[in-house]
Amino acid sequence: MARKRPEPVQVVKQRRDAALNAIVDGVPYIRFMDFSFDRRGDELTGVLNYDEKLIGNPILPALHGGVTAAFLEVTAVITLSWEYFLPSIESGELDAEQIARDETIRFPKTVDFTVDYLRSGLPRDAYARAIISRSGRRYASVRVEAWQDNHARPFAQATGHFLMPQPKTMDS
Repeated sequence: MARKRPEPVQVVKQRRDAALNAIVDGVPYIRFMDFSFDRRGDELTGVLNYDEKLIGNPILPALHGGVTAAFLEVTAVITLSWEYFLPSIESGELDAEQIARDETIRFPKTVDFTVDYLRSGLPRDAYARAIISRSGRRYASVRVEAWQDNHARPFAQATGHFLMPQPKTMDS
């Protein structure tokens, strides 16, 4: 049996980037809020691109708490989805076009999400990174931190629990 040659690094990188873009672009709310994701290897960082519409308190000024919570939750869901789909993306079993068009592909669903506001979010770009504490076949726990200028000084953090997508069966 012939051995399968490893794919060039550039091909793998392009496949990963296309798949991540398909996951992110498939959610209209993410586009509306102008959230984006920076991928370095298999690690994702959410980016909240600053816009004046995101200000909740113009006197301070400070980012709206709902924007902060949404940014944290979206970062958690996208990171969890990325980890869930990555083995299929790596193997070539799943590609960006399938993610974008296949309506049978399911994403994690939020069960609960708790946000701790540590300080005011300033009127500038913000970043977030999610850490998956536990991910099983049915359930996942995720922690997320958001920061602006200094990763060691988060302005918000959150924990969430999610139902993982279940494969479609003949009954469902």
